Amino acid sequence: MDLQDQLKHLFPDHQPSPEDDNQKKEKSTFWVQDQPILCKYEKRKGKPITILEGYQGTNADLKKLAKEIKILLGVGGTHKNEQIIIQGDYRDKIMNFLQENGFKTKRVGG
Repeated sequence: MDLQDQLKHLFPDHQPSPEDDNQKKEKSTFWVQDQPILCKYEKRKGKPITILEGYQGTNADLKKLAKEIKILLGVGGTHKNEQIIIQGDYRDKIMNFLQENGFKTKRVGG
């Protein structure tokens, strides 16, 4: 017997609202800023990397955003000096992800 069944037995007249059923609504889990995030492409030691600059949230939010991007792409990366560094050239996918989460983005470079 799960929690929903127990609640139905305790409160048989209660009708759940549609909001109760859809508790997992899409909300931006990151602090969204007004300034655009700069998305750059560079090569370091002959390997392509994507650099995100300009995020003004806390260090914890920067870490969370970096982790979500790395999980989305299935690649490695890091966050330091208020930058997110992702291994590989994924500017388009990263920019789409950020725009879906309410960020403004700006492509810098080629």
